[in-house]
Amino acid sequence: MISSADEIEALARQADDSAGTYIVPAFSGLFAPHWRPDARGVIVGLTRYVNKAHLARAALEATAYQTRDVLEAMRNDCGLQMDSLKVDGGMVVNDLLMQFQADVLGIPVVRPSIVETTALGAAYAAGLATGLFPDLADLRSRWQAQHTWTPRIDDAERDCLHRGWLKAIGRSLDWV
Repeated sequence: MISSADEIEALARQADDSAGTYIVPAFSGLFAPHWRPDARGVIVGLTRYVNKAHLARAALEATAYQTRDVLEAMRNDCGLQMDSLKVDGGMVVNDLLMQFQADVLGIPVVRPSIVETTALGAAYAAGLATGLFPDLADLRSRWQAQHTWTPRIDDAERDCLHRGWLKAIGRSLDWV
């Protein structure tokens, strides 16, 4: 359907939603927070109406649902409530995904001006160790937001979408 990851956002934008389709990418089991090695990848909710744009959107949405599941587990285990999510990495350049992430989390999602921060973090650590940077406060002051997405859906819709995701996860279990 697509030749490169760069094409997925444009394809997914051709659909207003995933048309009730969910993709659970459990290609070698489900990891945190479900921890089910018997799970396998599934696509559920297909109808004759669903096209490749809906599937592209469902693939992106799966990433956001997985993030929600991990953050909910962290919240349940630690009791910490997040008021925003700062993101980084290659997928954060996908504006559609970032908006959906804000929608399913119900909190703002913030992309930094520098999205590949793994190497930057290593450089900052080296600079801190060698005295190039005086302290952590100096490093924090260098971080800048490039864009913020705020949730556009209400709690009822958010919970309905997530229930569908959890139902899809149920369909992925007990394959092995």
